[in-house]
Amino acid sequence: MQIADEISTWLLAGDPSIAYQTKRDLLDASESAQRAAQKRISREGWGRAFLERQRPDGHWGRGAYQPKWICTHYTLMDLKTLAIGRDNPECRKATNLLLSSKPGADGGLNYARTVAFSDICINGMILNMASYFAPESNALCHLIDYILSHQFEDGGWNCMYYQGAKHSSVHSTIGVIEGLIEFRKTASRYRYAELENSISKGLEFLLRHKMYKSERTGEPFDRKMLKLSFPCRWKYDILRAIEAFVSAKAPYDARMLDAMDVIIKKRRTDGTWPLQAKHPGQIHFEMEKVGTASRWNTLRVLRVCRHYKFA
Repeated sequence: MQIADEISTWLLAGDPSIAYQTKRDLLDASESAQRAAQKRISREGWGRAFLERQRPDGHWGRGAYQPKWICTHYTLMDLKTLAIGRDNPECRKATNLLLSSKPGADGGLNYARTVAFSDICINGMILNMASYFAPESNALCHLIDYILSHQFEDGGWNCMYYQGAKHSSVHSTIGVIEGLIEFRKTASRYRYAELENSISKGLEFLLRHKMYKSERTGEPFDRKMLKLSFPCRWKYDILRAIEAFVSAKAPYDARMLDAMDVIIKKRRTDGTWPLQAKHPGQIHFEMEKVGTASRWNTLRVLRVCRHYKFA
């Protein structure tokens, strides 16, 4: 897809995080230009606003996971989404706090005080953040062990495994896949062949559903997943799913086409994509308004289209 000059100019005029990712992913800017743009994220705009809300002890909100979405867990997810520098000291400190959470009975990290079992979706997100901000941590290997041991036969994961769930959840699966992909970018070769196989099986699970359709009926299993929501939090949607394939450098598969058709048809007459929904919860501040042209979603869609050469 050709990126119109007025769209790239509009993206570059946005928050430093948008400008940086536009230069990196859409405009092939020089390494020096990218480094200069990324440095702005911690100093200005949304990145600075998140960091200013951090408590002296390194947490946000009331700690690791409360309240949504201003706790340490989701604030770090937001900062990673902004693409703040991997070596940011505030983010590294907070990540190590999350990695110090007590282990659950099943080997995962567990924020909860009243539930013995770990949450696979949360552990996938921790792996994602920690692989980015603390790739040297020994805890990453324990997270890999836990995640690989809980993959279902159908290729995905489900947070309700300890309650007898037999079929994977797209919500759980997308968070785990993102974490595995981020870990694969580190220097570690821990269980690498198994990791590759696990990612492939997880992506195939999504493809069998054509990203949003029931295998049994062929109908969307939840029409909310067709909306362009942001930030994604722990929830699945079709754009987030295809972004995972881009991040994994997976080849194009014709089973992506139905989802891509839905996404491309959402383009507005001005060439941008809207923010269609937000997931309810407490937030630090509003980045974009529902119903308006979204720099985030426009960047995300253009990044996917460029990768897979959609016109």
